[in-house]
Amino acid sequence: MTREEILKIIEEENIRFFRLQFVDILGFMKNVAIPRSQIGKALDGDMMFDGSSIDGFVRIDESDMYLKPDYNTFTVLPWRNKDGVAAARIICDVYKADGTPFSGCPRVNLKRVLAEAKELGYTMNVGTEAEFFLFEKAADGTPTTITNDVAGYFSLDPDDMANDCRREIIEVLELMGFEIEASHHEVAEGQHEINFKYSDALEAADNTVTFKWVVKSIASKYNLHATFMPKPIFGVNGSGMHTNQSLFNLDGTNAFFNESDGLQLSKVAYSYIAGCLKNARGFAAVTNPLVNSYKRLVPGYEAPVYAAWSASNRSALIRIPAARGLSTRTEIRCPDPAANPYLALAMMLASGLDGVTNNLTPPPEVARDIFKMTAAEMEEEGISVMPGNLMEAIEELKASPIAKDTLGEHIFEKYIIAKEREWDSFRTAVTDWELKEYLTAY
Repeated sequence: MTREEILKIIEEENIRFFRLQFVDILGFMKNVAIPRSQIGKALDGDMMFDGSSIDGFVRIDESDMYLKPDYNTFTVLPWRNKDGVAAARIICDVYKADGTPFSGCPRVNLKRVLAEAKELGYTMNVGTEAEFFLFEKAADGTPTTITNDVAGYFSLDPDDMANDCRREIIEVLELMGFEIEASHHEVAEGQHEINFKYSDALEAADNTVTFKWVVKSIASKYNLHATFMPKPIFGVNGSGMHTNQSLFNLDGTNAFFNESDGLQLSKVAYSYIAGCLKNARGFAAVTNPLVNSYKRLVPGYEAPVYAAWSASNRSALIRIPAARGLSTRTEIRCPDPAANPYLALAMMLASGLDGVTNNLTPPPEVARDIFKMTAAEMEEEGISVMPGNLMEAIEELKASPIAKDTLGEHIFEKYIIAKEREWDSFRTAVTDWELKEYLTAY
């Protein structure tokens, strides 16, 4: 999309309010809202903001930063039209005052990693599947963990508020240019999934943060709270973000496909799988970034705990979906929707390319249900266990041979500081579980 095309839409749609969006290191969407009079300046990349006010960005003496818009991310916001007055948004990269890209911007960082992949002859396609819960709100508007449906996996939804909400989410996403492929109720009560078509990695990350924003915005219209928290309810399945990914050659052919192989996978695909398995413990703190993430990554709830791969086995960390040809891909099942998609995709891509460039070979695929294997059997198969908590994952991230180069020194250091702070807050908190177990017993 060009600047002139955007200005034409702004005129035709009577857009009076414009959101300049970007994402911080932890994956939270930020925005600067401007009136119509400032849109031209914004499209020229001349809008400044105080970067020192964003956690993990810069010090107060380096605070002047610029938002450089990506014209291809411009879209009208369908639910923001009121009395004929519309609003729109555009996603931006963060630049420093000297006009250079800011290395602490997750989107800028992903573009750098994608450029390095292109030098090796590859582009990356991605499809994310971010699950979420819809919960009722209390009378005062605060979120609860009460669901208003009792449906299960693939249930035929009743004509209820959650069903209407999901339908409107889909309608809004389609108006914003998403190609919706399917939607359905997930395993847990109140849990949903909406799948949209894959795209190149940068657009996929943009789409993922946009998807989460739309889901939350539309849910609020129905007096529901949408959450992408990985494990909001004990004893039921948590929410994952299975991430389908493939490498394409620069001529547009799928680098993962080899018709003559038994599984129709290429040497590149096998090496990519090997690299992801090798680095899985090292990228867990990014793909599964919360204390709560590790309440989901436990046996018994369909979440992958073990670093193995399979053509069909859903207990493995990496699964190979059945489609072949241009659709040949890997599905990495550990990420959850709390992850910053720009950082998560950068880490998974770099992990896979580590395998490709070093010509790694994966262990044999595991066809058995890993949850039913003994520790000795897993050791014999070469299956490692994913980190059991955030602190263990942080230590693995620190020790990773590829993490600092992939995230860049700024993001690597600031991210670890933020996650260690989160762990320390959790470690020192007194929880309801502790009060229930110990208060009267001791």
